Amino acid sequence: MTGTALKAGNPLTDTVTLIARIAIGVIFIAHGWQKIQSGVAATGQGFASMGVPLPEIAGIVAIAIEFGGGIALVVGFALPVTGVLLAAQMVGAYVFGHFGTPLFVSEGGFELVLALGTAALALGFTGGGFALDRFLPWGRSTAAAPATARVA
Repeated sequence: MTGTALKAGNPLTDTVTLIARIAIGVIFIAHGWQKIQSGVAATGQGFASMGVPLPEIAGIVAIAIEFGGGIALVVGFALPVTGVLLAAQMVGAYVFGHFGTPLFVSEGGFELVLALGTAALALGFTGGGFALDRFLPWGRSTAAAPATARVA
């Protein structure tokens, strides 16, 4: 691809971004599903043990963001909002579950939280052309505004 910039709208870029959205989205879906299977009460108890305020409400929010946000990331729906919500969820996971732990350890390290949060944020703002957003009003290209006349 000599001399060709990889940018949104390029089939290769769109394909690679879609693969990344699927991979990261599936991880979020799996973490949300794990909380769904445990139940809100058990998730809330786990959050309470970490000092999360309003643990049952936080559990419901975590389930909605991880499971619903993971699905939204995969299909490419409301990508900037989805990316920010998933990244914020990972900030919360770091603050309440990993703060003060070393970066790379077998238990308690925050490398997964860091990778998921930054990937979700990046994909939220560079989601590619193979996204549901592209077909919704906020994702459609608008015609260029007419140029204003120059004043001499």
